[in-house]
Amino acid sequence: MDVFASFFDYGFLKTALFAVLLIMPLFSLLGTMVVNRGMAFFSDALGHSALTGMGIGVLCGLTDVTPAMLIFAVLFALGLNAVRHSRAASTDTIIGVFSSCGVALGLVLLSRGSFAKYQTILIGDILNVTATDLWMLGGALVAMVAVWLLCFNGFHAVAISPALARSKGISVRFYDNLFVVVTAVTVMLSIRIVGLLLINAMLILPAAAARNVARNMRGYHGYALLFGLFSGVVGLFLSYFHAAAAGPMIVLVAAVVFFGTYFIGKSERN
Repeated sequence: MDVFASFFDYGFLKTALFAVLLIMPLFSLLGTMVVNRGMAFFSDALGHSALTGMGIGVLCGLTDVTPAMLIFAVLFALGLNAVRHSRAASTDTIIGVFSSCGVALGLVLLSRGSFAKYQTILIGDILNVTATDLWMLGGALVAMVAVWLLCFNGFHAVAISPALARSKGISVRFYDNLFVVVTAVTVMLSIRIVGLLLINAMLILPAAAARNVARNMRGYHGYALLFGLFSGVVGLFLSYFHAAAAGPMIVLVAAVVFFGTYFIGKSERN
């Protein structure tokens, strides 16, 4: 018990725990729809676009590059979505092209200065979260819940069958664009804390694990929330006890949960 109590002796660890309790529900909620819509590569591409947004912010001389990252990510997401709907090429090809361009342009822009001080965006820094970050994440979570309550039926209908949703008078393009904007904002607000290399894993794994064992939509969201919180809290504690990086440890715990639920779900189906 003394070992666990020592965790709370450090203010930065308590702040990191609060950040996990905000980020993981946010990711779990969004991740359920990302998984349902088969958009894992899309969210990964958005993460890569953060480099370009950051590079633009640096070139503009901004002290805080978050606004530049947000604006660019929203434009990037809407542009990618428009090209994806044009069916000029397969969806995975389009996402791959946008993702590659986002990384390359970002590296070019940042290489003109000192890229070293921006390298934390690759793996994140959840142990250096500030009170401002917590308020920002809390606001994002409240906004996400509000959007879900108001628009879930539309999101779900479009995810199941765009053609059927259109026949019911649902604006497929509106809900599609709204979803990618929400995803873009969520990813950008969290990227500095979670890291470009890990954010997609944190977004996808809890929802994918929930899908392995859930039998209905309510269970799907409930399990995703439970698995996300479990992975975040346990991963953070394990990183402290084993002196390991927090973000990768959270992802490893989430991966263990995924494979565990995969075999559980498989045995139940058999």
